[in-house]
Amino acid sequence: MSRASDNVPAVIVGAGLNGLGVLRSLAAAGVPSVVVGTHGDEPAMRSRHGRKVFYDAAGGGEALLATLERVAADAADRPVLILTMEESVVHVMTHYARLATRFRMTLSAPDTLAPLLNKDGVRAAAEAAGLAIPRTLRIQSAADVSGLDALTPPLIVKPARRDAGYEAAFSKAYRFDTHVPARELVERILPVLPDVIVQEWIEGTDSDLYFCLQHLPADGAAPTSFVGRKIRSWPPRVGGTASCGPAPEAVEIIESTTAFFRQAGVHGLASMEYKRDPRSGRYVVVEPTVGRTDYQEEVATLNGVNLPLAAYRSACGLAPPPAGGSAARRIWRERMSDTQSAERTPAEETRTIEGARSVDALWRIDDPGPELARLASRVRVRLKRLLRSDR
Repeated sequence: MSRASDNVPAVIVGAGLNGLGVLRSLAAAGVPSVVVGTHGDEPAMRSRHGRKVFYDAAGGGEALLATLERVAADAADRPVLILTMEESVVHVMTHYARLATRFRMTLSAPDTLAPLLNKDGVRAAAEAAGLAIPRTLRIQSAADVSGLDALTPPLIVKPARRDAGYEAAFSKAYRFDTHVPARELVERILPVLPDVIVQEWIEGTDSDLYFCLQHLPADGAAPTSFVGRKIRSWPPRVGGTASCGPAPEAVEIIESTTAFFRQAGVHGLASMEYKRDPRSGRYVVVEPTVGRTDYQEEVATLNGVNLPLAAYRSACGLAPPPAGGSAARRIWRERMSDTQSAERTPAEETRTIEGARSVDALWRIDDPGPELARLASRVRVRLKRLLRSDR
């Protein structure tokens, strides 16, 4: 593996909050970065860090591929490719061999990753690693719907994979206390996305959701790991992370997470989400993330574990950054989502992290652009509403 130099840039695909956290993590270590995004209002495109490159999202994977090849051709040295979105993982897997000649890759080969992008593959891998996973049904046609009755409510209904048509018409996930509404929703989803997952609900609240973020070196060396837990989700119970922080009390999940990914042959950036059943104390697998950073990846950097930097250094043939954590604990908080969730979530369902200080996902005094752009966007929306109401 070739050595890094000051000329090796990181190319970050995705300019949302995830990409912003990666960009800031690398900037803190002095790594030159290029952010590849689709429009100027994305948070990372408003950061003072890094060079910004746009591609046309309507062009799909081919547009992204052409843009990445152009960025690589302009670089003084072969860049490190870091992905932050599931759809970009799929595009890169499709053209893996071609891109691997132009980039230092931070993800496993397609035949390793593909099964873990499929819910059936995740279940099989979890069972092979001896991890607890809730009973799950994959529905791909109307003929499969009857199998739903064998599951015990409450039930979670969600897409088996990312799909733009699904996201335009439905929420990320749904929870039902009985079979009938779950079956009705699945029947509505199938014409849009014939690939649906129905899973038995794991007991507990959003603050019982834990995660292990990792970078696993390709040579089998010990991974760099960070264990955290959610404080709130938005929407509550079925949404994404609104706030989260460190969870040293759950350090035991590092071992099970490492075993899962090593057995599956995964290296690079990966993470696993668990839910701790408050009745048994058992950690149950929710889902893995492979080939890319997690949405709240920056919480690890804020607590002294810079995973994007570990991936970058590994790709450049360098030793990992020094191990350790921050003595001052930090909570990563997406303020709007967290505020909405707090208004809806009973206090007894949210376990705070005592003594930890909140850090806003957007606002930083030394990098105000992303938050100022959000405020400007909100002002524009309100002005449009006022103008419409005056007509």
